[in-house]
Amino acid sequence: MATTRLMPLHIGEGRTFSTAIEDILDYVENPQKTDYGKFIFGYECDTRTADAEFALSKWQYLNLTGRKRGADDVIAYHFRQSFKPGEVVPEEANQIGYDFASRFLKGKHAFFVCTHTDKAHIHNHIYWNAVTLDCKRKFRDFRRSHKAVARLSDLICTEHRLSVIENPSRGSTAYNKWHGFKGKPSN
Repeated sequence: MATTRLMPLHIGEGRTFSTAIEDILDYVENPQKTDYGKFIFGYECDTRTADAEFALSKWQYLNLTGRKRGADDVIAYHFRQSFKPGEVVPEEANQIGYDFASRFLKGKHAFFVCTHTDKAHIHNHIYWNAVTLDCKRKFRDFRRSHKAVARLSDLICTEHRLSVIENPSRGSTAYNKWHGFKGKPSN
């Protein structure tokens, strides 16, 4: 069983493209979370230089298309896939994440998969470049894409003989309610 979440990553105010990607890489490639890099794999990018590679493709995209956006521009997509505690080993979780990204992106985008083992629940962080490998297009977060990624993740989990959430509650729940807090959430 894997719970999923798809999130677009924006440059944001006060950051550059490079610093935004560097911040992401610093977190997901943390040696204590990935068994010292044992569970980090990339497709069409070197995970050690993915920030520079993503930035270069963005620059090429801007030069080819002339399209420019501001701080709300999506630079990459983050897909989080969390597994039921004790149901999967890190190697299998990483393979499931890689299979997911390969099938969903169909070889059109560079991506990397980082499997974190520091929690009771093993989980993947999958990032893919918003710009295609040929630098002519960008990934478009289509309507209900969160359902499409959840269905594909469930299919792959079924193929690996993992449990699947039977009646998923899709939608947003306030963090304080999801986490079980009774008090007021922090800002």
